[in-house]
Amino acid sequence: MNQLRVLLVDDHQMLTEALSATLSTAPDLWVVGSRTTDDQHLADTVLRLRPSVIVIEIEQYGLAIADVLCTLRDASPAVRIVVLTASHDHLHAVEAARAGADGWVHKSSSPEHLMEVLRGVCRGQASFPSEHLGAVLRELREDVRRVRDGSGPLDALSAREREVLQAMVNGGRGDEIACQLSVTANTVRTHTNSIFTKLDVHSRLEAVSMARAAGLRPGAHADGVAPLTQQRDPAFGTGA
Repeated sequence: MNQLRVLLVDDHQMLTEALSATLSTAPDLWVVGSRTTDDQHLADTVLRLRPSVIVIEIEQYGLAIADVLCTLRDASPAVRIVVLTASHDHLHAVEAARAGADGWVHKSSSPEHLMEVLRGVCRGQASFPSEHLGAVLRELREDVRRVRDGSGPLDALSAREREVLQAMVNGGRGDEIACQLSVTANTVRTHTNSIFTKLDVHSRLEAVSMARAAGLRPGAHADGVAPLTQQRDPAFGTGA
């Protein structure tokens, strides 16, 4: 049996231990480690442990958490990310999706439901509760429309700068982007500096966060939104 490698990101040790023990009862789930959201070596941990899916527990959603999600996605574009939260705010779910989350599970959901979401996102599905699904789809489609219509913050970028930015969203680094676009590393640096100037940002993380908010998605070669699935938890009706 192929086990799914699970990394837990939680600031409460007791909750982490309880969640680890619960997930470990499933033969197809293997908890490979745990870290806190403020761990400065979080990205390195993701690269070292190579998780299939990351479960990040969030109490109060905010900009810092969006940055953590972007950091996780940048460290491993292929990794799946599931947010475990007490929030009922659909705007939080939208921002999490924009920052790279594949799933959103309420903390009151059953352990079995969380396990099914973890398996689902690893099959390529995105999973959000029914009460948030409409808002998430609507906002992500609006993000894509703005990109296609050139009415968003990215319309100042040249075609090549958009390609570089998309490669950054996909997790590519300087040399990798240069190879992908058949240009030199210096050319990529020039485009990157121009992107920072035009978007009025000061880091790769800020640029990628803005790009995702504007509709660019990891793994994309053209504008688009990954299909979303509605969660169904027998213990909580159609929502999480």
